[in-house]
Amino acid sequence: MDLFEKVSEDIKNAMRAKDKVALETLRNIKKFFIEAKTAPGANDNLADADALKIMQKLVKQGKDSAEIYTQQNRQDLADAELAQVKIIETYLPKQLNAEELEAALKEIIAEVGATDAKDMGKVMGIASKKLAGLAEGRAISTKVKELLG
Repeated sequence: MDLFEKVSEDIKNAMRAKDKVALETLRNIKKFFIEAKTAPGANDNLADADALKIMQKLVKQGKDSAEIYTQQNRQDLADAELAQVKIIETYLPKQLNAEELEAALKEIIAEVGATDAKDMGKVMGIASKKLAGLAEGRAISTKVKELLG
């Protein structure tokens, strides 16, 4: 069962459970999935890798929105965004913790032979591909700067 089918099935389960937050979140995810499937050149297909990218984007947007709401003293809206983020994150692969991320990046730096900040582009290119879905891009770049700097 691919992610599209899983989300569709979970929408039915959320309706049965009368879970409004999950239902709203899953319907939003499905809307983005359908848009991606019907985009020109998509041939009505949505690979799980593309679906994961969409979900990661939604998580990032949700966290950014929650941060803005918190700055504007709208904790109610921030909590709603974070509740949706939590639901989306259940579909994503387990994220690397700080130690795992550092170990993976040290391995990539050694593999590339990077020695200073000038080599950051080489490291980021490989790290972004290898760690896609396992860590946020911002976290990766921050750690690479720290390790090379």
